Amino acid sequence: VQLVESGGGLVQAGASLRLACTASGFSFDDYVMGWFRQAPGREREFVSANSRSGTFTNYADSVKGRFTISRDNARNTVYLQMNSLKPEDTADYYCAASFGTIYTTQGGDVRYWGQGTQVTVSS
Repeated sequence: VQLVESGGGLVQAGASLRLACTASGFSFDDYVMGWFRQAPGREREFVSANSRSGTFTNYADSVKGRFTISRDNARNTVYLQMNSLKPEDTADYYCAASFGTIYTTQGGDVRYWGQGTQVTVSS
């Protein structure tokens, strides 16, 4: 099983980034896909989750209205479009695969994790 994230980088506040996570080794469309993040000195926190079909989404309050999760089951890839980035969005972002729901994923019900991609937002 592999989850490989890409798209991180250093940007200024107000800019946008799109993260991608490509999965292999499991049946992608059988899993809820999500994103978590971990800032230095802080615990990992939920960012967003997308249902198996891509129809339903769940977001942390801190990113609602700025981030959009989507998935392409034909490409085994989940995306996180991040707009209006803020310095407090600075973190390592991790892709996650869950056999639960978009709500249990928020609670940490994750079967597979990616290695992470770093996002730094300067003020």
